[in-house]
Amino acid sequence: MSPQEPSGRGGLSGQRALSEWLPRRLAAESPAITVIGDVMLDGWWNGNIERLCREAPAPVVDVTTREFAPGGAANTAMNLAALGARVSVAGIIGTDDAGVTLRKKLMEAGIDVRNLYDHPSMVTTTKIRISSGGQVMLRIDDSASAVPEEALAALAASVRAAVELQEAVLVCDYGTGVLVDPVRSSLIAALAVRGADGAEGATARPLTVIDAHDPRPWAGLQPDLVTPNAQEAARMLDLRLPDGAGRVDAVARHREALLAATGARAVVVTLDRDGTVLFSADGGSHRTWARPAAEKQASGAGDTFVAALTLAHSAGLPLTASLDLAQAAADVVVHQPGTSVCSTAQLSRHLASFADTALSAEELIRQLEVHRSQGQRIVLTNGCFDVLHSGHTRYLNQAKQLGDVLVVALNSDESVRRLKGPGRPINAVADRAAVIAALSCVDYVTVFDTPTAIPLIEQLRPEVYAKGGDYTPEMLEETKSVEDYGGRVAILDYVAERSTTAVVKRIRDGKEASPAN
Repeated sequence: MSPQEPSGRGGLSGQRALSEWLPRRLAAESPAITVIGDVMLDGWWNGNIERLCREAPAPVVDVTTREFAPGGAANTAMNLAALGARVSVAGIIGTDDAGVTLRKKLMEAGIDVRNLYDHPSMVTTTKIRISSGGQVMLRIDDSASAVPEEALAALAASVRAAVELQEAVLVCDYGTGVLVDPVRSSLIAALAVRGADGAEGATARPLTVIDAHDPRPWAGLQPDLVTPNAQEAARMLDLRLPDGAGRVDAVARHREALLAATGARAVVVTLDRDGTVLFSADGGSHRTWARPAAEKQASGAGDTFVAALTLAHSAGLPLTASLDLAQAAADVVVHQPGTSVCSTAQLSRHLASFADTALSAEELIRQLEVHRSQGQRIVLTNGCFDVLHSGHTRYLNQAKQLGDVLVVALNSDESVRRLKGPGRPINAVADRAAVIAALSCVDYVTVFDTPTAIPLIEQLRPEVYAKGGDYTPEMLEETKSVEDYGGRVAILDYVAERSTTAVVKRIRDGKEASPAN
């Protein structure tokens, strides 16, 4: 066990850093999770194009490879299994070749399929992408025009048993007709019984997550989380969202309407290249930023995201840290072709890759020149960031929103000792750099050893210098240097020393943190 790794599931409630050991620890918790919804089979057919067909001006693809993978709710289940959850899946498929293939692949992944019903009149939803040279040319969708009533009745009858003793229930509703009544009403009733105080036979309600094209029909379930994408959120709000980063502000202005429409305790809106934004009923919010790839054949990153989010939060990780972890898992998948999953080992390697990523000032200057040539604004902040906690992550998310590129300058170990005393830092600078760099809001990390950040500021000349704490710009030694070249000083609402000292004291006293969302 790493010195930074807390013991016991309760120890995860105060975990904020995305460390290399965290995916393995979550896998060891192995929460029981049921995925219910629209299971599909994805096909990826690749070939060569050397001519057009005679009948029409359309390219002829000579298929060379055919690959199939579970898609939709089945892909979400595969991701959960790859991350260490004990997974069961509930849904409806046909007895056709696609259904046989899908069931086999789920079973090979160790997924419980006893509540996956097949029916001879059902067509297993199949989506085949035909590509050449890395470019998808065509997608062929095959699905049932209607779901047989007998299959719906069988699934509805099994719902209560399917959610029994589960730590999370993840509903994947893509509107194919599987999650209509009586299935929906049976699921709402089953989870109401589990959550009812004083109800005979009632047990604690599992974490309930809705991943649906339209979450509104599930509002009666009062889910813990819903995860619409930007287009789905726009449809719920009956508005057109602007392009680019302006989508975040537009969605934020309607947070109360989103929460009301979905009946959820928290809404996570996924924004593709712009990451995600979280709004919770208690007024909290959180952003993540994607590290996008140019992969043209990537698919299913949203399934990976919701799977990792559900696994992490059901295992006891705070919601904001779970969101950061889910973003990291999605970043892994978008660099893989086809319908892919993110495994525990892949996620650990991804987080480990942030070790030793602190750049020298000279290399950082070269990188920032590229960003400035693209018209991007640089934000710089600095600090010890010794033991990462919610104050740090909230502060860094605020700093990121002041510009386009966030640079975090860490005090060297010797500098921390001069500031905090001989017992600090708790974590060496390499470890501090790794966990800070793993946060999606952070673009670059560097280290400085001077008494103030002034020499670094004069080298980097950031458009915005952000600082948290009980300061005014006039109190900071760095203000004059920033203003001399036309930069701006921004004071954010975070008091570092008080929060970090409390965390360090808890560590040294051996006390557990109080539960956090």
